[in-house]
Amino acid sequence: MRIALYEPEIAQNVGAVMRLGACLGVAVDLIEPLGFVWDDRRVRRTAMDYIDHVSLARHDSFAAFRRTVEGRRVLLLTTKASQSAYDFAYAPDDVLLLGKESAGVPADVAASVDARLRLPIRAEVRSLNLATAAALTLGEALRQTGTLPG
Repeated sequence: MRIALYEPEIAQNVGAVMRLGACLGVAVDLIEPLGFVWDDRRVRRTAMDYIDHVSLARHDSFAAFRRTVEGRRVLLLTTKASQSAYDFAYAPDDVLLLGKESAGVPADVAASVDARLRLPIRAEVRSLNLATAAALTLGEALRQTGTLPG
């Protein structure tokens, strides 16, 4: 399983997702351009020493990312989906894709994925934090596939 972040804008979210990946043994893909300077200390501060325990790949574009994960299902987490992330049957080699914090993903990216999933939240709020959404969905996917770390 992998977590992919499409053009992430907030260094702290990237750091939190990298720490999540390190703790749960899941690789992280960053699809550029990033909305911050990569050597920004905020990434390292949030990821802390966990940064050395995560497999991280950076991709120049969405097309480059898709070539890297060819043959795997790419599952988009979006507030625009109707299918709940808790009612989906995950596979161990799925890739969970999350869009940029301010705008999600463009329509062509959304149209190219294998499934679109949403996390159920109260109607009066807009969305969860990116790293929180990644953690909730990844936990469910790993639980379903029996691949939670021991």
